[in-house]
Amino acid sequence: MSSFQQLDFFALDDQFSEEELMVRDTVRSWVGERFMPVIMEHWENGTFPMEMTSELAELGVFGPTIPEEYGGAGMNSVTYGLICQELERGDSGLRSFVSVQGSLVMYPIFAFGTEEQKQEWLPKLASGEAIGCFGLTEPDFGSNPGGMLTTARKDGDDYVLNGRKMWITNGTCAQVAIVWAKTEDGIRGFVVPTDLPGFSAPEQKHKWSLRASITSELVMEDVRVPASAMLPGVKGLRGPLSCLTQARYGIAWGGVGAALACFDEALQYSKERIIFDKPLAGFQLAQAKLAEMGTQITMGQMLALRLGRLKDEGTFTPQQVSMAKRNNVRLGLETARTCRDMLGANGISLEYQTGRHMLNLESVITYEGTHDIHTLIVGHELTGLPAYA
Repeated sequence: MSSFQQLDFFALDDQFSEEELMVRDTVRSWVGERFMPVIMEHWENGTFPMEMTSELAELGVFGPTIPEEYGGAGMNSVTYGLICQELERGDSGLRSFVSVQGSLVMYPIFAFGTEEQKQEWLPKLASGEAIGCFGLTEPDFGSNPGGMLTTARKDGDDYVLNGRKMWITNGTCAQVAIVWAKTEDGIRGFVVPTDLPGFSAPEQKHKWSLRASITSELVMEDVRVPASAMLPGVKGLRGPLSCLTQARYGIAWGGVGAALACFDEALQYSKERIIFDKPLAGFQLAQAKLAEMGTQITMGQMLALRLGRLKDEGTFTPQQVSMAKRNNVRLGLETARTCRDMLGANGISLEYQTGRHMLNLESVITYEGTHDIHTLIVGHELTGLPAYA
């Protein structure tokens, strides 16, 4: 099949600036030329291409909205969204690697950290010299992070961390972790170097989703950090939840990217696949599926773009992000499922990308707030009535 052709039914490219399109096309080319030739092997082997970290850093995708004085690229939010779209068009594991680095590690240091913490870590994270991870979810507390059991006990001028975190992207390869723990003063965030005594991050294996992503458990057994490791600018769940809002924003664009990849593959395949002496695309059932997917993807593109503009204006809300994450990941997963069906037996082969995206998106629809939790968030906003219990 020919190279990727993006669906742009409503000429949305006209709504982007030259700089936004330039960055998107640069990342798109990198994904096509460098990442796509190796992703099948890495996904099958359950590995992430860590050797590409320096190339990703050179692209400027680590914390691209962080100011240049701290090593970032100072890009706007729409540009960052387009980056996430293109990365997830390659693989959800690739976008996850970058999302965690920027939205869940660099963002809290920039937003809530001291100047010393910013100067020490942000340039290293932007350059890929250091990889970070985000420790919030625990074995028994996912959708209810307030129930966390991890503690940080004050001991003189230090804090001593004990607890376990689960399903942590990049944990095993990270040099620094943002760990959220309960203190006598409430939930606080800590910048924790991963080489400290008592800290370990065993990798979680045997996944059938996000296989080209490093997923880990974080284990902290009397990990001692100085009081200066605490992020002083935030207290309570507002801290980690604000980080998740940043990450969910990128995921909303990423869901569109995965959908675009699957749609393009199924469209090209259906034009080439001959059934009963004519292309599959010439049958009514195939066209109905393509029309519905094309419509849903177009609406997802519009939703992501509007959310990005609101974010750049400083007027977006977490509830709007929830709606976009909920909608666009679902459309990505439903598109992948439909496209896998259109590919027939080829849909289960790694020679085609649709099945890989389908399995990956089963994780994406679960992490950073499950589909059901985002449904309740939107429902709460619409009605004014919480329905979480």
